Amino acid sequence: MKIAIIGASRGIGKQLLELALQEGHLVTALVRNPDKLQITHDNLHILKGDILNASGVADAVAGQDGICVCIGTPPTRKTVTVFSEGIRKVLAAIGDNTEQKLIVITGIGAGDSKGHGGFLYDRLANPLLLSEIYKDKDRQESLIKESRSNWLIVRPGFLTNRPRTGKYRVIDDLAGVTAGKISRADVADFMLKQLTEPTHFGKTPLLTY
Repeated sequence: MKIAIIGASRGIGKQLLELALQEGHLVTALVRNPDKLQITHDNLHILKGDILNASGVADAVAGQDGICVCIGTPPTRKTVTVFSEGIRKVLAAIGDNTEQKLIVITGIGAGDSKGHGGFLYDRLANPLLLSEIYKDKDRQESLIKESRSNWLIVRPGFLTNRPRTGKYRVIDDLAGVTAGKISRADVADFMLKQLTEPTHFGKTPLLTY
């Protein structure tokens, strides 16, 4: 497959990039600083840019089978707009092309996953450190759901750097569920499997062990 990864220099995006290359896919990585990627491969095409640059996003998205948005931002109390404004650029680049698969990482606290992170996260961490981020992730999710794209929103549990296991729960109904941990490598595993054998498009699953 031809896969574009926006936010490929670290975290889930980097794990996805490495896994996709291992499995023989053609990867286009849109990154702000290509020097930070430090990966070379015959199947890797690196574009310098970011999700807020419409022309860069359009170049990354063109001709791809899958588009994966894995951007993040540090905790802040300032107003955050990068998730919603960025996804506007991606959706504009996709347009009416329903053949392209769009996978976007949000997290626990977005949409109807709010209140499923456990006491400390729901009452302290999210309100004090992440509220502005999740306000914008809510806007991001709404834009995706309202779009004409073929979308999947992935909400990982609490991220670790543990190895890929391929064994995790994919939960669509959050009633009575509290998120646990999940490795970035296993989130990447799920994303790549969904691109090749889709089962959850149009949904917002929680990934957790």
